[in-house]
Amino acid sequence: MRKPLIAGNWKMYKTIGEGVELVEALLRDLGDTNDREVLVCPPFTALHALSSLLQETPIALGAQDVFYESQGAFTGAIAPGMLTDVGCTYAIVGHSERRQIFGEGDELINRKLHAALAAGLRPILCVGETKPQRDAGTAEAIVVGQVKAGLAGVDAGALPNVVIAYEPVWAIGTGDTATPADAQNMHATIRRTLAELYSQAAAEEIRIQYG
Repeated sequence: MRKPLIAGNWKMYKTIGEGVELVEALLRDLGDTNDREVLVCPPFTALHALSSLLQETPIALGAQDVFYESQGAFTGAIAPGMLTDVGCTYAIVGHSERRQIFGEGDELINRKLHAALAAGLRPILCVGETKPQRDAGTAEAIVVGQVKAGLAGVDAGALPNVVIAYEPVWAIGTGDTATPADAQNMHATIRRTLAELYSQAAAEEIRIQYG
C-alpha cells in the first residue's frame, strides 16, 4: 500500500532562523506519525541548519532543485552529492516555476532526474499544463508528454524511488480553482501512462501528488 507523502515547498521564503522556528513547530505538532511521510523543501541556505534538527524525526529534508553534474564550473548550481551530504533525501525537478520562469525543458529535467537517482535522492517530478493548454484541450497530452520525457531512460527498478507531482499551472494565483475531479482525472491519466510505460503493478506503486 502506498504511504501518502505530504511535502512543503517553501520556494524563496524563510531565512535560516525562520526556517528553524517553523520546523520546531512542525515537530511539536506532528508528533510520532508513521501513517504518512512528511517532507520539507526549504531554500538551499537553510538545508544545513535544518538537517541537524530533522535527524531521526518523522520529517524528511528535500531540495527545491538539483543540477545534473557532480561538480564543475556551473556557477549557482547545486550538485546531487552536495544535497545528500547535507542530509537531503528528496529533490524536486521540473517545478512549473523552473519550467516557466527559468525556461527548463524536458531534456534538462530528465538529466536532473537521472542525476538525482544516481546519487540516491528521490526525485519529485513535477508536471502540469498552463491555462492556454487546458483551454485548447491539450492538457492530457501535455502532461503525458512531460511524464514520458521526464522518465525517459528510467528503468522499472528505479521507478518506486520517483514521486510525480501534478500541478495545474492555470490554478496558481489566477483565481481559478482545480476541483478534486480535475486532480483525480489527471492522476488517473498519469497512472495509465505509467502502466503503459512499465506495468500496472509499477503504476499502482508509484506515488502521485497534487500540488
